[in-house]
Amino acid sequence: MIRKIIQIDEEKCNGCGLCAEACHEGAIGMVDGKAKLLRDDYCDGLGDCLPVCPTGAITFEMREAAEYDEAAVKARMAARGKTPPMGGCPGSNAHAIRRETASPQAAAPQAEVQSHLMQWPVQIKLVPVNAPYFDGAHLLVAADCAAYAYANFHQQFMKNKITIIGCPKLDAGDYSEKLTAILKENNIKSVTVVRMEVPCCGGLEHAVITALQNSGKMIPWQVVTISTDGQLLED
Repeated sequence: MIRKIIQIDEEKCNGCGLCAEACHEGAIGMVDGKAKLLRDDYCDGLGDCLPVCPTGAITFEMREAAEYDEAAVKARMAARGKTPPMGGCPGSNAHAIRRETASPQAAAPQAEVQSHLMQWPVQIKLVPVNAPYFDGAHLLVAADCAAYAYANFHQQFMKNKITIIGCPKLDAGDYSEKLTAILKENNIKSVTVVRMEVPCCGGLEHAVITALQNSGKMIPWQVVTISTDGQLLED
C-alpha cells in the first residue's frame, strides 16, 4: 500500500539516538552509529521522531510500504518488557485524573471567565490563508486537546493571539503546506506551539518547524508542552 512513512537521511544523521528514544513503537534503531528504520510495519507514520532530530535528517515520504502492524509492535514491546502502545499511539492510553475539590462552604465565588478567542474558524484546515486578522498577528498553533487539558488556556495562551488548532492523528495529510502559506503571505510577528506530551502531537510541532523553515522568514517561535493531567512541562 502507498502510505506516509518516515525516511532517514544517513548523511545528515549524527547518531545522537534521540529519534530511537522518541519512537514508542521501536521502529527506529541505531545501526553502525546511524539511525535506521528497522521495519516499515513498525512505523505508524505519526512522526514523533521528527521534532527531536537536531539535524533534520528525518522527513516524511509517500511510498509503497507495509501497513502498520499494531499486533506485531505490541508483541515486540512485550518481549522487550515495555508497555505496548494502545491504538497505535501511547497517547490513547486511558486513565482517570483525580483532583482535590474544595467543599461548597470553602469555595469562593468566581467571576465569569472571559473567552479570548479572536477569530473564527480555528481549525487549521478551515482557516483561510489570507484572512485580514493574520496581519501583524501573534500566532498560536495548538493541539485541539490542549484547551481541555490546561485550565488557564484562554488567559495564558490565547489572549491577544490568533488561534488555530489541529490534531495530526485525526486529520488526514500534513499541516506544513498550509502553515507555510500562512507564514509566507502574512506579517506574522511570532508563533507559539502548544502541544500535548503524547507522541501524536509531534506531527503538529514538526509541521510548524517545517513551515517556519520553508517560509524563509526569521520569526520568533516557542513550543510549550502540556501533560495529560494538565500540567506545564519544563523543557
